[in-house]
Amino acid sequence: MLASLLAQIGLPLLVKTVGGALGRLDHPAAKSAAEALAGVGTAIERGAISPEALSEANRHVERMAAIDAEREAKILSEINQTIRAEALSEDHYVRRMRPTFGYILALTWFAQMLAVAYVIAFEPTQAGDVVGALGQLSAIWTVGLSVLGIYVYKRSQEKTGLGHTTPGLLKGLVQRLDPGAPR
Repeated sequence: MLASLLAQIGLPLLVKTVGGALGRLDHPAAKSAAEALAGVGTAIERGAISPEALSEANRHVERMAAIDAEREAKILSEINQTIRAEALSEDHYVRRMRPTFGYILALTWFAQMLAVAYVIAFEPTQAGDVVGALGQLSAIWTVGLSVLGIYVYKRSQEKTGLGHTTPGLLKGLVQRLDPGAPR
């Protein structure tokens, strides 16, 4: 995605942007690369690099972007096949893995909050340290809750069918009361 955008922007702007970013880094290799890119930028501005050569370089960047997009498409295809295999599986554990993960996450969250509440209530001198340590767990909880959110979202799609939306509360009620009502 980024490579495709960069291919559309073109080599001169890419050289200027990357060179400027590298020039801000405090590292000899980055400084050297920034100087080299500045030299390329100057050569482009002065016309020392022909428009045909720039066009060829842009074409190469576009081709690299296309190769990257193909690779990403293959990766997504593999992921999609894995999800479909899971959904079609007759193995009870595979079909119940998402709810199991949700229950384990909920139980873990409950135990952690219970432990924090206990420390605050019965060991108030340790409360500051425990609450501070709780903040250190935010990254792992972010990952876990993100995975759970994706599981719930995908399961909701499976239940309603891809591309289908469930009717709102009022529309659903009207449809139940009057099956002949427009859908």
